[in-house]
Amino acid sequence: MSNHAESVRDVQLVRDYIENIWNEGLTGRADEYLAEHLIQHNPNLPDGRKPLVDFIDGFREQLPEARFEIRRTAGEGGLVFAHSHFRPEPGHRGVVVVDIFRIEDGRIVEHWDVREDVPETTLSGNEVH
Repeated sequence: MSNHAESVRDVQLVRDYIENIWNEGLTGRADEYLAEHLIQHNPNLPDGRKPLVDFIDGFREQLPEARFEIRRTAGEGGLVFAHSHFRPEPGHRGVVVVDIFRIEDGRIVEHWDVREDVPETTLSGNEVH
C-alpha cells in the first residue's frame, strides 16, 4: 500500500473512532480502533485501552449530548491530527481540541492532546474553532 493510501486509511480510522466511540458511545467496538496497550500522553489518563474505555463510558453517562465536531484532519507517516470543536452540551461555547494519534497496524497505539476553551471574542475577529 502506498504512503498516501495508508495516510487516507489512518485518517478515516481516526474519524470513525471519534464518531463511533466518543460521539456515539459504542465502546464495545473500541478494539477495532485502539491497541490494547495504548500509550497515553493525556496527563489525566493512564495507559491502556480498558482505562480509556472506562473513562469514555463514565464521560458519556455524565454528558450524553457531548459531541466532537471534527473541523480538520491530516495524516502522514503514521500520525493523524484531528482538530475538533467539543461541546459538552448543545449551545455551550465549547472547547477547541487537537488530538494527535500514532497509528500502527491499523490501530491507535499512542495519543496526545491539547485543548483551549473557546473565548467569547478574539482580537483578530477570527473564530478559534
